[in-house]
Amino acid sequence: MGKKVKKETESPPKDVFDPLMIESKTPATVVLMLSSPENEVLAKACDALYKFASKGDENKVTLLGLGALEHLYKLLSHEDPLVRRNAVMVVGIMASNNDVRKLLRELDVTNSLISQLAPEEDVVIHEFATLCLAYMAVEYTTKVKIFEQGGLEPLIRLLGSPDPDVTKNSLECIYLLVQDFQNRAAVRELNVIPPLLGLLESEYPVIQSLALQTLEVISKDRETRILLEEYKGLDCLLNILENNELNDLHVETLAVLGNCLEDVHTLQQIQLTGGIQKLLSFLKVSTVPDIQKNAAKAITNAAYDSEIRKILHWEEVETFLLRLLETNNDDVKVAASQAISAMCENIDSKCVLGLQGIPQLVKLLSSDNEELKEVVVTALTNLTTANLRNASVVAKAEGIAPLIKTLNAQRDGAISNAIAVLTNLALQEPIRASIQSQGIMSALVGPLRSTNSQVQSKAAFAVAAFACDAGARAELRNVGGLGPLVELLHSNYEEVRRNACWAVMVCGSDEVTAFELCRLGALDILEEINLSSKRKNKFSEAALETLLDNNLSQKYSRMGYLSPSNIITNGFYDCGQVKHGGKFLSLEELSKQELTDRRAIIFINAKPQESVVEVPEVSPPVSGRSSKEKPRKGRGKKEEEKPKVIQVAPTILEEIKLENSHWVPPPDYVLMDYINDASKTILPITSTREQVVALAQFVAERMGGPVEKEELHNFCWELDMSEIEFDLKSNIVPIGKIKRGTFYHRALLFKVIADRIGIGCSLVRGKYNRCWNEVKLVEYTPKGLLLPPQEYVVDVMFEPGLLFKQGSAKADQYKRI
Repeated sequence: MGKKVKKETESPPKDVFDPLMIESKTPATVVLMLSSPENEVLAKACDALYKFASKGDENKVTLLGLGALEHLYKLLSHEDPLVRRNAVMVVGIMASNNDVRKLLRELDVTNSLISQLAPEEDVVIHEFATLCLAYMAVEYTTKVKIFEQGGLEPLIRLLGSPDPDVTKNSLECIYLLVQDFQNRAAVRELNVIPPLLGLLESEYPVIQSLALQTLEVISKDRETRILLEEYKGLDCLLNILENNELNDLHVETLAVLGNCLEDVHTLQQIQLTGGIQKLLSFLKVSTVPDIQKNAAKAITNAAYDSEIRKILHWEEVETFLLRLLETNNDDVKVAASQAISAMCENIDSKCVLGLQGIPQLVKLLSSDNEELKEVVVTALTNLTTANLRNASVVAKAEGIAPLIKTLNAQRDGAISNAIAVLTNLALQEPIRASIQSQGIMSALVGPLRSTNSQVQSKAAFAVAAFACDAGARAELRNVGGLGPLVELLHSNYEEVRRNACWAVMVCGSDEVTAFELCRLGALDILEEINLSSKRKNKFSEAALETLLDNNLSQKYSRMGYLSPSNIITNGFYDCGQVKHGGKFLSLEELSKQELTDRRAIIFINAKPQESVVEVPEVSPPVSGRSSKEKPRKGRGKKEEEKPKVIQVAPTILEEIKLENSHWVPPPDYVLMDYINDASKTILPITSTREQVVALAQFVAERMGGPVEKEELHNFCWELDMSEIEFDLKSNIVPIGKIKRGTFYHRALLFKVIADRIGIGCSLVRGKYNRCWNEVKLVEYTPKGLLLPPQEYVVDVMFEPGLLFKQGSAKADQYKRI
């Protein structure tokens, strides 16, 4: 190290050494000299350590290990100005090292450093004290201490120092401090704006840049923006943009102006002075990517306010943003797309940006930049939301294919927003058909399996939008999309669960899809959801109802009730009430079971085995279903007349699942005869009440006739059922085979025939094999006035055709005897 220290006195006392020349080549020796009681030794030792520490970070670590900091810390408050100055210099230069700063924090050096910022102190002390504070202000706890120990005021005062290093260090320290909102408010109270604006005219670019960066941070607060306007700061900023010699400051200047644009009042003032036109004129000619990017970001931040969006629209900011989409820089395109998204909140801007910007945005969907792809689809989402014209523009720009392709993107945001755009497009039937033809359902399977709740929610919503078409539902089934959709019913996110319920409800309108959803456990999950007051919603209730309404066998088994609109079709079977949590077996699964002594499965199939013919041109029933029944070819005149008879009956949609089943149920020719006979004898009757009575008597005659109440226990229908099962070698019994039927056989047959000939009735399961039918009939007063419909229970057992008013004692007795 080689530092010489010389002590000289003019007339040394006799008991004092003569001046000595001390030479040291090791830092340890010099560190020991920091304990000297002599000021000159201390000053020169500090000077030597400063030069040693300035040579590199390794030397700083060496001095730290030798314990120099502890001695230097004590010297910061030394009475000798030279010692104090040199000690501050060493501490300041060493503070660039992280380990040094850690120890300085432990020593709580900030208070000593702040005390060195007094006006009377040497400028060198100011320089290195502020340098040390700037190094240490990186850490949050030090910021707090500087604030609490009153360091802001002297730092702001030193912004006016004649020494540029002092100014620069003080400014850098302030910049770090104002990252904390508490300090931003404090520096504003200490009137920091004027000195910062003054530094914009500094001859040192680094000071100008730091001043702008500090202004950018503090101008995030509205109060600061107001002060900027009062001190003509906006004019200073615009002047910088107009000065090409200051182009290295344009990026930071735009950042400050971007904050100012977020305030309506400030923006109005800029507009009144022509500042926005100046700003846009500057931006239109600039080709610097950072400037273009920051300008777009500033517009994005400003456009969150509705009043500001209006002003920006009046200034035709859309033209500038669309021009940015044509640049070759992806970062600029990203910022421009984000600004377009923000401006879309203004209806007029949405129209302008839609017509001119959508084709450009669609082209960007093919980019390999995942971030760009994400912000582009976000912009398209905002452009097409509640705007059918923009949605049409996307379709005309051939945006459907790249949007579907985006469903395989790497970013969840890109996927969810691409789904949202496609869903917006689906509001128009021709466009929806085009999207469906391009495989949207197959593409949605991946998003349905996503672990991101937003993607899951949007995917389920899209399924609900597109599954209104039978072909789309078939595609979703075939590609395995129903499984992940059902899994989303378990979601803990309310929006995901609600949209999944909605999608299940829409898909459940298809009988084949409803059957598959039930097989996958959707019914059990929906029932569980609806039992929870917190988890259930209107869609979960509607989805459960839809699935059951399109799977009547399971509905009757679970709910014990079929409404007048629940039309029993071929393939329906009554296997009794399923226990809670029990598995509902398909007809094919039941057909594989061996003959048992348990309750027979009653099966409905009034359909011959020949191929299906065209649907007769008759009005559909209330449920909207249709039938494709073909009458069987028979022998004799009676059989030839049957096609004509069936064509007057309401059309019924066949259960498609039966056609796809490996086990083909045998046709029930007897039931066909029942339906034809009832059609010929009951349909001509003009009174609904008389039709109900006639049908009840018709059913009773085919099921063993009336039974005396007292002889009910002797009506041995169980033995007949056992014989039928034994003859068929099956637990599945066609209803036409039953000649001695009890309540639930007769009520079922009544419902089956009533549905075929257009009589509205419900089927209700009671206890102990009791079932009954309920019908609504209109009553007339003696004066011929029409009264509201009354509900009746139909007797098909004891006095067939007798009607009991719902709620009466006789009706209750019929249900429970």
